[in-house]
Amino acid sequence: MSAVFRVFSRRLYVLLPVISLLSFNVFFVSCAVQRSLEEARQERQRLVQKYIKTLNKEEGAIRLVGGENEYEGNIEVLHNNKWGAICDDEWDALEGRVVCQQLGYPGLRRVTQDGYFGLARRRYWMDNMYCEGNERELTDCHFDGWGINDCEANEAAGVICESPHLERNTETPLAKLLPKFTLPHAYRIELRLRGGRRANEGRVEVRIDGGRWGTICSDGWSLLEANVVCRQLVLGFARDALQTDFFGGLDIAPAVLSGTECYGNETTLAQCLHHDHLRPPAECHGDRNHVAVVVCDHLAPDLVVDFYELERTAHLEDRPMALMQCAMEENCVANEAYDIQRDDPNWRYVTRRLLKFTASTLNAGNTDFRPFKEKHLWEWHMCHMHYHSMEVFATFDVFDLLGNKVAQGHKASFCLEDNQCLSGVPKKYNCANFGDQGISVNCSDIYLYNLDCQWVDITELDTGSYVLKISVNPEFKVAEMSYDNNAAVCNLLYTETYARVDDCRLARP
Repeated sequence: MSAVFRVFSRRLYVLLPVISLLSFNVFFVSCAVQRSLEEARQERQRLVQKYIKTLNKEEGAIRLVGGENEYEGNIEVLHNNKWGAICDDEWDALEGRVVCQQLGYPGLRRVTQDGYFGLARRRYWMDNMYCEGNERELTDCHFDGWGINDCEANEAAGVICESPHLERNTETPLAKLLPKFTLPHAYRIELRLRGGRRANEGRVEVRIDGGRWGTICSDGWSLLEANVVCRQLVLGFARDALQTDFFGGLDIAPAVLSGTECYGNETTLAQCLHHDHLRPPAECHGDRNHVAVVVCDHLAPDLVVDFYELERTAHLEDRPMALMQCAMEENCVANEAYDIQRDDPNWRYVTRRLLKFTASTLNAGNTDFRPFKEKHLWEWHMCHMHYHSMEVFATFDVFDLLGNKVAQGHKASFCLEDNQCLSGVPKKYNCANFGDQGISVNCSDIYLYNLDCQWVDITELDTGSYVLKISVNPEFKVAEMSYDNNAAVCNLLYTETYARVDDCRLARP
């Protein structure tokens, strides 16, 4: 027995390293599997957290559509079990950060406007968004109300969020992220309009340096670009800038330019920015037949802000919230006021500090300025007992000396009328009794400082030096001769007892 035991012991002694090695391998594989399972579980949890509201079709769910990757696209929101788009009015990085955070992405790269990822596919649910940037969901922000908007299909808001993947492929950038250039001076660019019923309208076709004729990708196409086209063709000013295949169907030529971006005062389209035209094909989002279209006219309004009146009338007022309920319905106060209204039972006695001023706008063009909406689409406002003809006619922004926006306001165009005209010019527009709204040539529309929303809520603002910017027609929704005089940029000195606005100059919204 002892001999057998010795043999068994020797064999066991020889097997022990092998058993230990096998145990270590099993332990290593087990840890690796466990680690892989943990990573898979975390990835699954992230995806579930990201898509839970969409999968359950809960009210307020959002999604991105039209992009080439999951983290980019136009935004759609779910309301009453129906998806709808979001309009780009007032759309900026604050709203974009809320979207990317709600969808579970690391951060925001940039916001997009003007139907960057194609035309809105559905109705607009939200317009004139006001976010602080720290809301958990987009529906926590202030907006005009479900379905209330004045937006066309090419005004869809979108975002490009940070990719959730650590490894990013930067070798082949997307077309929409490609750099933009002006066309070289050596190139000759020709323009023409095709498919229109008259010589002043149609799809825009372009030929570069004697090459083939082609269309322009309509992503981001606006009145700014259309104005340049009409100017180059000596057809006056842009009355409309459209994204449509109405002026031609099957015979539409492929796009030769994409990413077109103009300031609006260029004399030729060659001076605008474009993607590299030598890198075919030009890429467009959405339906390939949605091409750039213009309608030109030699008549156009031209709004000019009277900054002298702004300097003369600016002052501070502490106003109790009990007298601001109508204004609060129109989102004319800072977001902190709504928090007070929600949390403080005595909110009516809380005062807000307002920077108030009179805004006077002259129409120096050669035809009347009319609201963006047709008259039958104007909305009756019970609180003020009048019609709204434009969602936003003017915006009021306060910036610090580094250029950061620190306070803002906006003026709903509930009443565009001829308040004051030059000598010999009769008044045409009057808001009373559902009258026509507009501003005649050589007449001014005047918002007095004692009217609701004619202010900026600066209650939370520290005293100091700032920049005040007042803009009319800030979204370029109504065609004008020029937008370079649609804003007044002024110095603002804010103290504990007074505010002074001076050194104003005309600028662009």
